[in-house]
Amino acid sequence: MQLDPTQCYRALRSHDARFDGRFFVGVATTRIYCRPVCTARTPLREHCRYFPSAAAAEAGGFRPCLRCRPELAPGFATVDANRRLAQAAAGLIDDGRLADARLPDIAEALGVTDRHLRRVFQDEFGVSPIAYAQTQRLLLAKRLLTDTAMPVVDVAMASGFASLRRFNHLFRSRYRLTPAELRRKAPSRQPGDTLAFDIAFRPPYDWGAMLAFLERRAIRGVEEIQRNAYVRTVRIGKSEGHIRVEPSKRRAALRITVSASLAAAIPPLLARVKHLFDVACHPDEIAAALGPLASRHPGLRLPGAVDGFEVAVRAILGQQVTVAAASTLAGRFAAAFGDPIETPHAALTRLFPVPSAIAALEPAEISRHGIIASRARAIVALAREMHEGRLRLDPTAPVDTTLAALEQIPGVGPWTAQYIAMRALAWPDAFPHVDVAVVKAMKLTPARALRQADTWRPWRAYAVLHLWKSLEASK
Repeated sequence: MQLDPTQCYRALRSHDARFDGRFFVGVATTRIYCRPVCTARTPLREHCRYFPSAAAAEAGGFRPCLRCRPELAPGFATVDANRRLAQAAAGLIDDGRLADARLPDIAEALGVTDRHLRRVFQDEFGVSPIAYAQTQRLLLAKRLLTDTAMPVVDVAMASGFASLRRFNHLFRSRYRLTPAELRRKAPSRQPGDTLAFDIAFRPPYDWGAMLAFLERRAIRGVEEIQRNAYVRTVRIGKSEGHIRVEPSKRRAALRITVSASLAAAIPPLLARVKHLFDVACHPDEIAAALGPLASRHPGLRLPGAVDGFEVAVRAILGQQVTVAAASTLAGRFAAAFGDPIETPHAALTRLFPVPSAIAALEPAEISRHGIIASRARAIVALAREMHEGRLRLDPTAPVDTTLAALEQIPGVGPWTAQYIAMRALAWPDAFPHVDVAVVKAMKLTPARALRQADTWRPWRAYAVLHLWKSLEASK
């Protein structure tokens, strides 16, 4: 987004939610920066400065607004190569990767030089990756201090700071108050077994459609729909626990309730939940690109993944069978090879297996659970590629090389690879043109469907969701 002062001020005056997270406004008279949806009194035009990211605003000497809370602003989706690279690096930083890795390590993981990464990151966010990472850690700490009763030392550790002294110094120098002072300003909260966060999105959001999609594909023991909420088990590194996701009652946001056992993994957990529920989506842009196809369901989101390996296994099991049959097989797979876990939810009893556990198996050990041999071999081969570090399935992975690597695995064809790209890679332009439902909905051959779908670029994955939805409506 080009930060035209006139357009930015117009969005600020109207509190236009479509611009939330796309820019931040710094007010010269207060030295505070806000989201464009902030309900505080609109400042005079001449007192406003505009920034592409929270980190850029803080680098300019502004501190975050305590009312609109910039740390709650949604991200934004993009498909431009350099911008996607910058967003991928930001995603790794949000996952906490810069806390224990050097910038050259992140650049290598993304397949570029650190010099190039630093340049495109500066162009996109207005600051260096190091400055961005520091801001993200401080904003997470601010969120934990405001929204939870976690002790300050635990907040510092969960936010990626190696020492409490360093945390206190940076917090005070940046925000002009100590963590304890901010905690006193926040509503009092009692310590408990769960933590809760709100993740903002841009309306409209078809929550019913999202839940219906996830419910049909739910893996027994791992995930379930309960009334109007999605619950599941989660493993991130050495942290294990469970989450609950439902619409917030107060704002356009999702309410995420997290077991305290996952406190040490909050940054990557929130990043994965944002990915799963596609909160970075810009519905207006997608609706404009898809035209009449999106008119009936303008709030459809692209379901992502908490675990790329899980989605990939689910995709392989779903080859040439119904959605219900694939879910049954995935449940058997999780029951046989997933680790047990205790949760307050009777239906949540298993953690989905990690690639290292499956890589150690022989395909025959999987086949005996009703999974045909070719798919068992594909699952083991996939697990070994991921375990040995040759394949990553997350939104930061390079799309073209990942698709090529997937199709090199025996038993993984174009449909499976494109489906994995849609969900695990969060690639909005994925298009499984050989999908039976897509071809049926478009009433074209696969080749002609692929050609016609060019008009939907770069949002073809969203077009797939709308095509699937149109078939459901016709039944």
